[in-house]
Amino acid sequence: MKLYVWGTGCAAGDLIDMGLAVERVTAFLDSEAHGGFLGRPVLRPEAVDTDGEYLVLVASRRAQEIARQAAACGIGEDRLLFLRNNWTLTDRNTDYGKARDLLPSSLLASLQTPPRVGRPLSSTPGSPLKERDLEGDYVRVRTLELLCAGLKDVPGAAAELGVYRGSFARCLSALLPERTLYLFDTFEGFDPAEARGQGSGFVEAHRNTSVETVLRLLPHPEQAVVRQGLFPATAQGLEAERFALVSLDADLEESTYAGLGFFLPRMSPGGYVLLHDYLNPKLPGVRRALERYEAEYGRFRAVPLCDVNGTLVISL
Repeated sequence: MKLYVWGTGCAAGDLIDMGLAVERVTAFLDSEAHGGFLGRPVLRPEAVDTDGEYLVLVASRRAQEIARQAAACGIGEDRLLFLRNNWTLTDRNTDYGKARDLLPSSLLASLQTPPRVGRPLSSTPGSPLKERDLEGDYVRVRTLELLCAGLKDVPGAAAELGVYRGSFARCLSALLPERTLYLFDTFEGFDPAEARGQGSGFVEAHRNTSVETVLRLLPHPEQAVVRQGLFPATAQGLEAERFALVSLDADLEESTYAGLGFFLPRMSPGGYVLLHDYLNPKLPGVRRALERYEAEYGRFRAVPLCDVNGTLVISL
């Protein structure tokens, strides 16, 4: 039986680190097919051989989007195994047919909205966020939307340290279209010395990005300033800059500690630092970095989120 893995990101890397022999994978699937991943070929989904016996492991949180793509490619539902589908709720309304002639279309549409752990925010009509932005980590992205809405009188730029493929940077760009957005990343993966001891799949997944890939995602790329290379060297020249909101998503301890040291003293009053992976048991260095920093400089006001990896929102 052929085994395909849909995704070439962190979730796919985790599969290998958890024991799936990469030699068992026929190919990885990605909408933007490229040379290879972990030594195996990467194909577009429509290249799946649907004639024989096969199984597709969906290593992505964008379950609904991928389900639609799979159907368009002739991949049967019985051939899909979603590995990250336990963050949505089940729709208890299984049949809307009898309601179509009885209810207004707007009411019917609201009943058919995909169920989530959190309800859509009624206070943000005309949101620039897209459906795919919400599929990855609904609580994290909706919290970001609320925070950005409250920054009207807070001066400063936005920034992200640890951009990876740019999905969260896309949200920052959409929600803060008039602010400069600094993007700090190597765009080539981790520093090998700092990543020593991490799983090979995790490390390889983070090489799968580029500046061009990220900029294509941004709705306002003209506002983005790319700082490519190892942090904190890439922050040189920005010592006088002020920040209103920072996404700190460096994954590893020393880079996270360096990010805290650079950004926290430069935050405008009323601004926020979003420390991603603070409660992620696979990345304990993030929490250690904050504990080290607070041991030296004192505690900060902060609230943890119940999102996928336990973001900590630091309020300045």
